[in-house]
Amino acid sequence: MIDGLKVVVVMPAYNAEKTLEMTYREVPMSVVDDVILVDDKSSDQTTELAKKIGIKHAIRHEENLGYGGNQKTCYKKALEIGADIVLMLHPDYQYTPKLILPMVSLVASGQFDVVLGSRILGIGALKGGMPLYKYFSNRFLTAVENILLSHKLSEYHTGYRAFSRKVLEKVPFQGNSNDFVFDNQMLAQVIYFGFQIGEISCPTKYFPEASSINFSRSVKYGCEVLKTALEYKLHKLGIVKSKLFEAESVQ
Repeated sequence: MIDGLKVVVVMPAYNAEKTLEMTYREVPMSVVDDVILVDDKSSDQTTELAKKIGIKHAIRHEENLGYGGNQKTCYKKALEIGADIVLMLHPDYQYTPKLILPMVSLVASGQFDVVLGSRILGIGALKGGMPLYKYFSNRFLTAVENILLSHKLSEYHTGYRAFSRKVLEKVPFQGNSNDFVFDNQMLAQVIYFGFQIGEISCPTKYFPEASSINFSRSVKYGCEVLKTALEYKLHKLGIVKSKLFEAESVQ
């Protein structure tokens, strides 16, 4: 707990057997009350390993639902067990668990409803091995999003995020895509509903075992990101209504 608030770490997992334990061992259990791992029907022993190393809430999907579908299960379970702050940590060891404490502290302070671990702040992205095409597409997409969403973030594409309970109870994330654009849709919803977003600099690592989408999937993701930002703008202007922003969430 932190300031009397229950902290839950959620791990959306897919074939994470090789990196799960090293990630989990660095989670600061002095502040984290529970860890939830959702295995999206991996072909390896991710679920079995999770249980072996002591993750009490290890859930396995009977069908592969995709990255977004995995997160929906993560957040639903976190709310069910009474989380006040929920932090998403990928179990592929790309993001360091050592930043969990400062991230949840910023949420607990009440100054921010969402805190992002940004790979772009500082010099961590390229130094950590981010491919150049990913770096430049990240910068381009973020620039366009900042214009269309009338906001200012260093990046919208990090997978390292902490949320207050009220955010997860408010934003209608269950209606979002089950694919990778889920993350982007959720941030657009967070902005639309007026929540405050903070960022901290986060070093990142790229290596063979770290999950990453290929070039063709990246292109598809980029197009969906631009579509989401445009939907936001048109909805805000009252030109076209988007279900992404129409109703409060009923989780």
